[in-house]
Amino acid sequence: MNILLTGTETAYTSITMLITLVIMFVFFYFFISRPQKKEQKRMQSMLEALEIGDAICTQGGFYGIVIDITEDTVIVEFGNNKNCRIPMKKSAIAQVEKAEAN
Repeated sequence: MNILLTGTETAYTSITMLITLVIMFVFFYFFISRPQKKEQKRMQSMLEALEIGDAICTQGGFYGIVIDITEDTVIVEFGNNKNCRIPMKKSAIAQVEKAEAN
């Protein structure tokens, strides 16, 4: 029994392995990397459009109203108590609902 591969079998195995690696790379790009980049762009544009008076939901599930905005932090008022104002990072915001103009 000859266990060693001949020249054509080695070339076929190398090409098959290369094609498999290319297919795996394409899979990871279209199903993992690309959607993640789209989500990051969506979150960045949402945070850039954040304005005073917008209702937000934090990643922790707290709902509040934006009172003040700085470069990387916001001050959020939670509930009806006007004394409950907490500074937090913009990255902790999960959802933004724009204030309605009456």
